[in-house]
Amino acid sequence: MLVLSAVTGPSPITPVGTGTVQSARPKRANTGSQPASASYSPPHELNVLALDNPRLFYDLLFDASAQTLLSVAGDPNHLGAEIGVISILHTWGQNLLLHPHIHCAIPAGGLSSDHSHWIRPRYPFFLPVKVLSRVFRGKFLAGLKRLHRHQQLRCAGPAAAWADPKQFRRFLRQQHREDWVVYAKPAFGGPTKVLRYLGRYTHRIAISNHRLLAFDGEHVTFRWKDYAHGGKQRTMTLLGTEFLRRFFLHVLPKGFVRIRYFGFLANRFRAKCLPLCQQLLASDRPTPAASSEATSTWHCPNCGAAMIVVHKLTAVELSQCAYFDTS
Repeated sequence: MLVLSAVTGPSPITPVGTGTVQSARPKRANTGSQPASASYSPPHELNVLALDNPRLFYDLLFDASAQTLLSVAGDPNHLGAEIGVISILHTWGQNLLLHPHIHCAIPAGGLSSDHSHWIRPRYPFFLPVKVLSRVFRGKFLAGLKRLHRHQQLRCAGPAAAWADPKQFRRFLRQQHREDWVVYAKPAFGGPTKVLRYLGRYTHRIAISNHRLLAFDGEHVTFRWKDYAHGGKQRTMTLLGTEFLRRFFLHVLPKGFVRIRYFGFLANRFRAKCLPLCQQLLASDRPTPAASSEATSTWHCPNCGAAMIVVHKLTAVELSQCAYFDTS
């Protein structure tokens, strides 16, 4: 299982802006059981569109991030498998500014096209991060272009200039030339820890009570973590009106669903596909004997056969040995 964060805006992991694609690669390939994490970071200038178009913007964020994963995973050049995705919307950063992003939980692997076996990833990360960033950029900008062409996108306030189709097309061309950031890293601790981490976001509000430090009748002081400077703990004091303005940026449209399922985890496929996945994963596990022989690096100097570990000595037992018999 892995965690994926599709982020529109200044990432809590990466510096503000676009920059180059970054990835943290583990030393060994993902076997299908070790979790990983990633975050997509389009330019933060796009966030102004979410102010007047929250439902459209967040729907597009869900669709673009999920379709990116499904299409890249389905490509035989990368994984060639049908995968499942759980997506959770999160809209705020530690300073309460608008920071929409999607967290995704994804099994590290997927079903073959004929559903006959489980396919494990071939990359150190679940999927190639540079490919994910380019596909996500294309899908997200294509979605914005489609909404604007159908006159569904409201461009007001800071985005008023984009009401002009020529200005909007020029802006999209600029974004196509930027490197959208995908940050990927292994998420240690196993699937249980990953799901527990994501579970914190399912019903959390923009700021919890323990971060609120003071209110003098006009100003609110709260604690926040500055990820741009190594995650340092800082305090911020805002006018009460500004604090409320930031807080209400994260009130979602009425009835908006912020937890969604895609691929073989989608509602209409889950009942059929989950038991199949469990069956294929159970049959795909190597037997202990085969695993022991395959990983053995000690061979008999006489016959060349793999040696069997009969007994493992502790450090205390080794310290009590007067000599070692190497015969």
